[in-house]
Amino acid sequence: MNRPGFRAHFPHWEGCVDMVSRFDSETRAKAVRLVVEHSEDYASEWAAIVAVSKRLGMSSETLRKWVRQSEVDTGKVEGITSESARQIRDLKRKNAELERTIEILKAATSFFARANDPQSP
Repeated sequence: MNRPGFRAHFPHWEGCVDMVSRFDSETRAKAVRLVVEHSEDYASEWAAIVAVSKRLGMSSETLRKWVRQSEVDTGKVEGITSESARQIRDLKRKNAELERTIEILKAATSFFARANDPQSP
């Protein structure tokens, strides 16, 4: 993606970085709060999302996703909370790192076993 302040996480790339949003957590919280507090002032929740997103300079779809995730995080709707998703990502990353380490150790063990084998030419 070619946007300032945006970095993606691609697990197959060495030295990858986590995705960084253009909007900080305070802006996210403010946007979600505005939608929740003012949704009655509009014909639909979507209309409130569109109005708030235009005012704050973000995509309507981005704000809609934040609102839905906020509903999950506060327990209003079932789903995976942001904290749980972060823990899962961290554990998957750690698991992949451990699997790479195991493969390296297996290769090293095999190499040294062949090097120390007296019947090896």
